[in-house]
Amino acid sequence: MQQIEERLAHLIRTVEDLSDVVARQQAEIDRLTRRVEMLMQREAGREAEGTGGVVLGDERPPHY
Repeated sequence: MQQIEERLAHLIRTVEDLSDVVARQQAEIDRLTRRVEMLMQREAGREAEGTGGVVLGDERPPHY
């Protein structure tokens, strides 16, 4: 009986540890999702203004 209780305690601890990991990962996913949404909105705004674009190589930005 003691061996079963020890194994059960070990399994409970493992489940709690995994639950903590999953909770941290979900928080990180939520944070990254918000950042991606902000970047998408920022890029959509740039495209709407016509100021979007990527500077390639030695190309000078338009304000020069």
